[in-house]
Amino acid sequence: MIQRVSHARVDVNGESVGSIDRGLLLLLGVEARDDRESADKLLHKVLHYRVFGDEQGRMNLNVQQAGGGLLIVSQFTLVADTARGLRPSFSRGASPAQAEELYDYFVGRARAQFSPVETGIFAADMQVSLSNDGPVTFLLET
Repeated sequence: MIQRVSHARVDVNGESVGSIDRGLLLLLGVEARDDRESADKLLHKVLHYRVFGDEQGRMNLNVQQAGGGLLIVSQFTLVADTARGLRPSFSRGASPAQAEELYDYFVGRARAQFSPVETGIFAADMQVSLSNDGPVTFLLET
């Protein structure tokens, strides 16, 4: 899930571990079926998805063209199955080891292709604060 933000920050134990000004906050959930190929496809989509306004105010610019930052936060709850009952099921989610490996891979590839890239801490209890610009929020799938 991406959110266009005017600023975003992630704290762990009361300390800021990542922050950006204008840009995209990416909440990244990893499903069991995901692999490096799907991570590469998602990264391409995140970096090229046009959600920033051009001179006419139309969403024609991507985060790179807009000069924004990227804050990547792991969020396993995004892969929850909520279709039945009153408690989410995480059966579609990747194992913690697989999810961490793909998260680290995704962050490494993002940093190799784009700057600035900030992150949270995988599997930490994080506090995320943001100002959603618009609000503009999209669920991206590969």
